[in-house]
Amino acid sequence: MTTEVQSFQGEEPRTLTHVLYALHTITWFSGGIFSVIAILINMVKFGDLPDDFYRSHWRWQSRTFWFALLWFAVTFPLWFFFIFPGWIAYVAIGLWYLYRCLRGWIAFNDRRAMPV
Repeated sequence: MTTEVQSFQGEEPRTLTHVLYALHTITWFSGGIFSVIAILINMVKFGDLPDDFYRSHWRWQSRTFWFALLWFAVTFPLWFFFIFPGWIAYVAIGLWYLYRCLRGWIAFNDRRAMPV
């Protein structure tokens, strides 16, 4: 076993996963910067995770981030033509993002893996 994987024994991956869920969840207050920080950590540390339970949650976080980013990019032109529809689209995507973060975080706290 490598030292990197050994460093994830015990509570460290659990604590880090809680921190990542927190960063993703409160990203509204940072204009998205917290999610960028969290996704970078997700990408760098993913290979060091000890089991499929953690991988399912980190994959859930990554998919949530990338799909939200995709939908923000797709709906961005609405801001140029119609302010109100752009605002509605961004609020809807933001609420979906918040729902996914909270759903994953609650499942993680209950020690349930996320579906792939």
